Amino acid sequence: MKVRHFKLIAFLLVLFIIFPAIGFGNEILEVHFLDVGQAEATLLLTSDFTMLIDAGDVGRFDVIDHLRRLGVENVDLIVITHPHSDHIGQLVEVLTIFPVYEVWMSGYEHTTPLFESVLDALLASDVIYYEPRRGQVFSYGDLILEVLNPTHISDDLHDTNIVLRVKYGDITFVFTGDAEKNTERTMVLSGLALDAQILQLGHHGSRTSTSSDFLEMIAPEVAVYSAGAQNIYGHPHPEIVGRIMNAGIKLYGTDIHGSITFRTDGKGYEVTTMHHGELLGGAVDLNSASSLELQRIIHIGEKRAEEIIKLRKTRPFTSLDDLIRVPGLGKQRIADIKKQNLAFVKGGEEQYEESSD
Repeated sequence: MKVRHFKLIAFLLVLFIIFPAIGFGNEILEVHFLDVGQAEATLLLTSDFTMLIDAGDVGRFDVIDHLRRLGVENVDLIVITHPHSDHIGQLVEVLTIFPVYEVWMSGYEHTTPLFESVLDALLASDVIYYEPRRGQVFSYGDLILEVLNPTHISDDLHDTNIVLRVKYGDITFVFTGDAEKNTERTMVLSGLALDAQILQLGHHGSRTSTSSDFLEMIAPEVAVYSAGAQNIYGHPHPEIVGRIMNAGIKLYGTDIHGSITFRTDGKGYEVTTMHHGELLGGAVDLNSASSLELQRIIHIGEKRAEEIIKLRKTRPFTSLDDLIRVPGLGKQRIADIKKQNLAFVKGGEEQYEESSD
């Protein structure tokens, strides 16, 4: 591993939307929000530059599969927003399989075996290592990377999360990792430009992120989050989904749409998704939700959703424990449903609260 020292630059797809149509005669930047379950990995590609932001979850191989599917042969820059396992999970494999030129991390030292294995892989490689800080600007051809966070290393892992504003001509993305409201507040007060057409929602769409003030400063046209289907954390949080939709922002999620790809020539952009799907916001009331809404609940497929609708017609559900009436839903599965914090009974004893994980 080499530590970088240098002078900073002066301070199968389904087409959904086009904002506006792009001119394909120009150099194209592709930004792939990869479907990697309850984790994050985003790939940026031009004809001569490859950049990976975060590396998915441990115990999986889907990041590698996506890179191979997209024809990646080497990676110029990897940015790890923070060292949680759902962001660094496959970094060792990426470093082993692909030639990698440079890796950025915040400098936060996490005390996990996985993080130690990442450090070992970095030390054993020839990659350049760097720790970016707020206000720094880097240029890779026509791609401009502006560092919005961190300013320094703190005791809070999320406060040291790397946040990037990436510009390509007139089109701008903000990548937030798991940055939370406290970090968002410092960015709003920093005086740095934050506006962008495309925003990656912080912390998988958690209620701990995407404050109203931060969203107002970004003023995006499109928002994207990465989350696993029927994840137990309640991501994205209904409050955030509502905030996005009420602001008139188009919302995409990997749990609904699969991998999400933006293509831009620096003037306009288009969005394509692996799957067609309707993003449904809000918590799910067992006594009023549609079959499609009920299927957002863990362990509830089409058959059980229809059974819930049938049962509530004769006797409405009074609590989540009442789901024991549904064939195939035992105590353990009901416990999973409670932990997911998505289902509730209006007027019942359960109150919707998001998991803090």
